[in-house]
Amino acid sequence: MKGILYLQFFVVHRVSCTLHLILFFIGLALSAYGQPIETPAYVKTSVEFNTSDVFLDRLYWAAERALKGNEKMFGKHQVLIEGGGYDAIWIETQPMGGEMYAKRNMTAAMNNGLLFVEYQQANGRFPGLIKYNEGKFQPEYTHLQGFCFPYHALNLFYWNKKRDMDYLHKLYRSFELYDNYLWTYRDSDGDGCLELWCGFDTGEDNSNRFAGTKLWERYSGEKAPHDPVFPIESMDMMSYSYDARATLAKISALIGNGKEKEWRAKAKAVQDRLYSYLWDNRRGACYDRDCNNEFMPALQHNNLRAMYYGSFTQNMADRFVKEHLMNPEEFFTPFPLPSIAVNNPVFRNISTNNWSGQSEGLTYQRAIRALENYGYFSEITVFGEKFIANVGKHNTFPQQFDPFTGEFSEADIRTDYGPTMLGVLEYIARFYGVHVQFDEVYWGALGRDSHEIRYVQHWDGDAFSIRTKDGSSTGSINDKEIFHISNGVRVVTDWNGKVTQIINIKGKPLTVNCRIAGKKKTVKLKPNQIYQWNTK
Repeated sequence: MKGILYLQFFVVHRVSCTLHLILFFIGLALSAYGQPIETPAYVKTSVEFNTSDVFLDRLYWAAERALKGNEKMFGKHQVLIEGGGYDAIWIETQPMGGEMYAKRNMTAAMNNGLLFVEYQQANGRFPGLIKYNEGKFQPEYTHLQGFCFPYHALNLFYWNKKRDMDYLHKLYRSFELYDNYLWTYRDSDGDGCLELWCGFDTGEDNSNRFAGTKLWERYSGEKAPHDPVFPIESMDMMSYSYDARATLAKISALIGNGKEKEWRAKAKAVQDRLYSYLWDNRRGACYDRDCNNEFMPALQHNNLRAMYYGSFTQNMADRFVKEHLMNPEEFFTPFPLPSIAVNNPVFRNISTNNWSGQSEGLTYQRAIRALENYGYFSEITVFGEKFIANVGKHNTFPQQFDPFTGEFSEADIRTDYGPTMLGVLEYIARFYGVHVQFDEVYWGALGRDSHEIRYVQHWDGDAFSIRTKDGSSTGSINDKEIFHISNGVRVVTDWNGKVTQIINIKGKPLTVNCRIAGKKKTVKLKPNQIYQWNTK
């Protein structure tokens, strides 16, 4: 009997080994032809775009072609590098850039975030950037380099149709660990305000507002530096924590861990401290404090960054936008969004890589979420149309622009800078195309003079298309019309095409004619007004 059992085991074991060997060699064969053995189950995406506007068409395809050049393989991982001579992924740009690129390449989009999770240290610190040279990953922990990550990583969960709960749990652990890192190490004086310890912590390369420091670039320690300028009590650092906590609250609701209210309260505590310690109510803006805890003089675009992170209250955002962002003497220059208000004594108009004053492509990229967070949809149109018109003059993509002339600052030969390219394509998507944002789909029906425009977002086998013609736009899913509407607006729907909102993005009062779900209606909208559509 034992002999029979042994024989059965031997036969099964040999068959199993043979089967495994066959599968192994099949895998090798597939690998030899460049096919991955395992492919993540990300949804498939792509974009179609055409227009009768030759200017816009040339700009769009110039950006598309140049971005393809920024697709790189880091080992087996496809990523989208920053470009413009920055041959790595930076945490201040590429998780955000990847999420914007998800419209075209979901694999690169996911890797642009997940690699930072993979190389997060045990104490919670993320690398500021990740390089790949000679077959090896080279994460750098020499500075923090911003944190444009949590919101975009969460939105990719929705781009992937909410199918990967393991991904959510991974994000939760990672962002919780990072928030703990910030509050363990970056409040060295215990005053409840987080600190930046070198210029590169916020990615403000060579900024004149740090004049006098010995730590222009890097500081890798976990103890506060001794320096004439740093530590600085920072609106950016506080905003990193706010965005992490606000995102952790959203993830908590999705995974049902019972901590949503706790994280919302923790985010509110950061926002309250930002207001009480860094907001100057007399001047209507936030100002960082120096190593002596005194207000620093620079009126910075970093207020707009804080809006990007969502750390301002609505009142704070309203005051900054109205008193400063749209002020021609400060940030609303002929080519807007300088890094420091042009009438501020710290401002310098330097054309090489320098955040002392010139307008940055990265700022335009961030401005979209910053203004959407607070309902400034018409202002997005103002900035985006100026950006498109200026970049389209040459169809190259520099890092910086002269805020007075719009002249391209290419002294450092950055003509394929990813944030500028992605910014162009994202404004086009917001104005004339389709964007998925959590459980909503945003349709751009801005219109562009008398030009025809067709934009199709292919998403997981479905085609979300919007066509602009003769002063109106028609949105369809798989060729089935879901709305027909006068131009000058943005339409918001759920994933199935049910219209929920119509937003005036034109910057002037509009009379909007709508045909939605067989119902015709005319509505009057003020700039930025959101009309709640009710089909009942």
